[in-house]
Amino acid sequence: MADSTTRRAQELELDDIQGTLLRQRPSPYTGAYFLLRVDEATDGRLFLKRLVPHLASAARWWDPPSRAWLSVALSHAGLRALGVPQASLDSFPDAFREGMAARADRLGDTGESAPAHWDAPLGSPDVHLAVSAFAPDDAALESLLQTGRDALRDLSGVRLIYRLEASQLPTKRTHLGFVDGIGEPDIEGAGVASVLQAGQDPYGYLPGFGPTIKAGEFLLGYENQLGRLAPMPQPETLARNGTYVAFRKLHLKVADFRRYLRDNASSPDEEELLAAKMVGRWRSGAPLVLAPEHDDPDLAADPTRANDFAYAQDDPAGLRCPMGAHIRRMNPRDALSDTLVDVRLHRALRRGTTYGPLLPEGELEDDGVERGIVFIFMGADLVRQFEFLKAQWANDGDFVGLGTEKDPLIGDNDGTGTFTIPRHPVRRRLQQLPRFALTKGGEYLFMPGIRALNWLAELET
Repeated sequence: MADSTTRRAQELELDDIQGTLLRQRPSPYTGAYFLLRVDEATDGRLFLKRLVPHLASAARWWDPPSRAWLSVALSHAGLRALGVPQASLDSFPDAFREGMAARADRLGDTGESAPAHWDAPLGSPDVHLAVSAFAPDDAALESLLQTGRDALRDLSGVRLIYRLEASQLPTKRTHLGFVDGIGEPDIEGAGVASVLQAGQDPYGYLPGFGPTIKAGEFLLGYENQLGRLAPMPQPETLARNGTYVAFRKLHLKVADFRRYLRDNASSPDEEELLAAKMVGRWRSGAPLVLAPEHDDPDLAADPTRANDFAYAQDDPAGLRCPMGAHIRRMNPRDALSDTLVDVRLHRALRRGTTYGPLLPEGELEDDGVERGIVFIFMGADLVRQFEFLKAQWANDGDFVGLGTEKDPLIGDNDGTGTFTIPRHPVRRRLQQLPRFALTKGGEYLFMPGIRALNWLAELET
């Protein structure tokens, strides 16, 4: 049962929350992810002590000293390497303690995507600390990177073991050509206006709650949609204002995607419609529910309209947006309102970034260059949120009456998959769906609050 503090209107401690959890990075952006190994606990703690003053909190995200943004997260092995007591380590949930690689089968990371084929050191016990650095331009990023170098100076017990450049493409879209980052959940108390303000949700797909979701779904220490506090690792100082992170490096098979569209369409316009059917939005971001026949960039550019739709009310049979389309799977909205599934319990925050150069327009053959997207999922429950999304909504079609049909974009398809497009008079079913997103690595991380990072920095062995 929630205690008296959770029954009051929740006020988030924005100064203690790492900004990347609640705020969007700038656009355009340039940046990188860094993975580090801690061989000496004292050096690891000193590195954190030097770095923490430069982290932007959710309260001062828009005006950091250098107009650049750092965030820090740790694996379970990293917490151990810093000297966190065993009782505290044991208090973390099983999924986090086991790590993403150990849970690959339930995530659909099989075949080409299996951990045996991941880029080293992803998925290994060597990954202890993960640091992200992003800025609106190269000069601000270089200043931030110098901060990181200064924090590492003379610390032989902390080693950089991996770096991945991740900058926004000139198109400001993904490698597949789609605008990304649309439809993020609105968090109660986050201090960001909702796309659909309270009272303006005409379909009531969040009955009784308006369009916001309780902060405890994404932050430890706050009431969640079940009306209680999520289980927290101990001590509370370490847990409060923290969250869990699923870090995923996905290689996108851009040429394969283009060829599949070409082979299953009779014209460029039909290719675009097929791509939209698979995703649920046109490449501009305009949703099929509101723009079923043609792209509508003006609609896509208006955030008050681009997400103002519901499936059961506007498209119950999937004639506009197929039941198995990517965005309909990942956020069914009101489509499951007549079942026991509460969609709000399975939402997760996403912070995707692109890596690698664009494949030239019109190229249908793979050039062997690494390109793709880094997916960052954040939430208070790895199993109920991230793993549920992957295992049930991405890789199992039963919840929408599609049997074994998988997500056409991120599902673990193997060349035998199908994708169903409802239409009158006869539905269309595409065959031999390949895997377009190949997992190249991943980690389960814990992103502590800023006070917790200071607590870690002051630990004594």
